[in-house]
Amino acid sequence: MLFNSFAFIFLFLPIAVVGFFGVSRVRHELGTAWLVLASLFFYGWWDYRYVPLLVGSILFNYLVGRRLEQLAAGHAIERGGHVTAEMPHYRARKAWLAFGTLANVALLGYFKYTDFFLGTWNALAGAMVFDLPHIVLPLGISFFTFTQTAYLVDAYRGQARTPSLLAYGEFVTIFPHLIAGPIINHKKMMPQFVAEETFHVNWTNLSAGVTLFVLGLFKKVCLADTIAPWVNAAFAQTDGLTCLAAWAAVIGYTLQLYFDFSGYSEMALGLGLMLNLRLPQNFDSPYQARSIIDFWRRWHMTLGLWVRDYLYIPMGGNRFGKWRQMRNLFVSMLIIGLWHGAGWTYVLWGAWHGVMLMINHAWRGIGRMLPEPVCWLLTMAGVILGWVFFRASDFHTAGIIFAAMANLSSLALDVDAGQLAFLAACAVATLTMPTPVRLMEKFRPSLSWLLLTIALGLLALSQFSHVTDFLYFQF
Repeated sequence: MLFNSFAFIFLFLPIAVVGFFGVSRVRHELGTAWLVLASLFFYGWWDYRYVPLLVGSILFNYLVGRRLEQLAAGHAIERGGHVTAEMPHYRARKAWLAFGTLANVALLGYFKYTDFFLGTWNALAGAMVFDLPHIVLPLGISFFTFTQTAYLVDAYRGQARTPSLLAYGEFVTIFPHLIAGPIINHKKMMPQFVAEETFHVNWTNLSAGVTLFVLGLFKKVCLADTIAPWVNAAFAQTDGLTCLAAWAAVIGYTLQLYFDFSGYSEMALGLGLMLNLRLPQNFDSPYQARSIIDFWRRWHMTLGLWVRDYLYIPMGGNRFGKWRQMRNLFVSMLIIGLWHGAGWTYVLWGAWHGVMLMINHAWRGIGRMLPEPVCWLLTMAGVILGWVFFRASDFHTAGIIFAAMANLSSLALDVDAGQLAFLAACAVATLTMPTPVRLMEKFRPSLSWLLLTIALGLLALSQFSHVTDFLYFQF
């Protein structure tokens, strides 16, 4: 089920919200159970056959996590990051963590990367050594796998406490974030799931949530989906692409991806607020960044924090010299690239950002500052060029796009003026306006906010000519 569908907005959402607060008046556990069941229904709407996979993953990680919680609470004393413990128990914790993490990686690897690795082997061998099984990728598997793996690490560190299986089930399945994030953190979200005030209607949160949801819906339906056909046509028919058309397609995709994914994230945050849950922000005007380091602090923020806390820092971070830091940055970005998709274009995109981050850190070490407009221009050039790898179906297509972008002899004005004007307006908005989340920081229920919400909501609903998936659903 998609957020941008009549079934979700007019049937599922009101039933889920009203039902939650209704049954919570009887008993809080009933409210939690209601949300878990509603979220499983929401997930199963796409394909009910994958609901047992999600439930099995939840049960497995809950049992492993509870064991890690018990071992951490009973046998480890953590002081200043130094762990002293009876060695058998310490080894048991490490073994349980390794077991749980490897199982999660294996699950994700099987569904997401089997075809990729077998296809790569066939290509290297120059023959069909393996038949590709063409396994269907379950929706949201990348997100709920990362969410649960982080929980296991927190439990290992003694930083996670799960009150019940029901509460843990809500943590993983809560429908606003289940399909495409944001990635939520156990130790930050679990207190909200069991807090007394969560189970009672908060009209300010409800009105703010509806407004934020509509703002995100408008970005998705009226901006991203308007740009999408132009981008799809250009990337599907690259032969004869002129310089201007190539640049318009790439800049169009730069804007489409941002409006699509940030719109989804803001809709998720709005849905969370309706249920008195404050999900983490995922975007903070990333195209206004003045460095690639700053870009990754603003783009897909929950993924960046996940990689920092559970990959980059455990590998050593910046604690063992510049070269080790550079290696850790590069490896982290390679994994981010592979996480986004099972293809070498995604790996190259991750490597591209890894190299840019290494250069950025090295330049900061020199201590010389460039003018801010130059910093912004270099950052956006790197980001935009990287999106070519991200969007292209293969290296050949990416090469054609790059060649067309560089072919100044083909500067024919073959792009519709209306399209260019629309892209220009969208670009100005991303570079000058705060995000809806920032706007909502000063939100107070008022007639002006109500009228704006109704107007944007009706405009978005009028564009529901066909239901379109969110771009990050495929990840």
